[in-house]
Amino acid sequence: MGGNDEARFGEFVAVRRHGERGVVAELVLDRPKAMNAVSTEMARSISAACDALAADPGVRVVVLTSTHERAFCVGADLKERNSLTDAELVRQRPTTRGAYGGVLELPMPTIAAVHGFALGGGFELALACDVIVADGTAVVGLPEVSVGVIPGGGGTQLLPRRVGAARAAELIFTARRVEAAEALSLGLVDELAPAGEDRARALELAAAMAANSPVGLRAAKRALRLGHGMDLAAGLEIEDAAWRTVAFSGDRAEGVAAFNEKRKPEWPGQ
Repeated sequence: MGGNDEARFGEFVAVRRHGERGVVAELVLDRPKAMNAVSTEMARSISAACDALAADPGVRVVVLTSTHERAFCVGADLKERNSLTDAELVRQRPTTRGAYGGVLELPMPTIAAVHGFALGGGFELALACDVIVADGTAVVGLPEVSVGVIPGGGGTQLLPRRVGAARAAELIFTARRVEAAEALSLGLVDELAPAGEDRARALELAAAMAANSPVGLRAAKRALRLGHGMDLAAGLEIEDAAWRTVAFSGDRAEGVAAFNEKRKPEWPGQ
């Protein structure tokens, strides 16, 4: 795909490419009639799109967006869930885990662009990203215990890594919804954009990231992810291993040459 091309993954998910050589990929949630509720079919499509993105060395940054005007994603498709037998629910579980895990395991930096409702699994998709940009209409939360389940798309693990164990416990146990300003103050989102500008700001941020070395971006993400929660000595070893993967790369040679020649780098991406 070149710049601004679109590829469909099933009915409900698209990938659009932006910028020179399509280095920014937009992963689009596009099930507007259900406010992007994640059905089994949609979960499969998210997984397939993430597999394609992860395998594409030309993608430097991914932005996760929604086509619905009033929602990023309202979480699991509870209408579908209500129709499933216990056995069907068990069989569905790896599929839904694959969607959240697909976003979480993308090797390049990821940015969520959130407006309107991002609840339950919808907020977990955002939490799986490295950075969350929200607009003033955003309402986030993990309300699963209010319907008799728990966050199952990574929320019990990702939220405390963002805001600490006690704050995560309060938010999960109360099942409360958090509006944009408080979400920013609590660290549930990282940046607030004006209403309607979350996608534009996320794409702008992605373009700034994508100007940098693709080898460096992926190695830095790997070090950040693997080192989180480790003791300092172990984390520094992880960082050193990641440094070694870039120290002798073509990107490093080009970056140093471009700096010395006072020009824009032309990253080989290897």
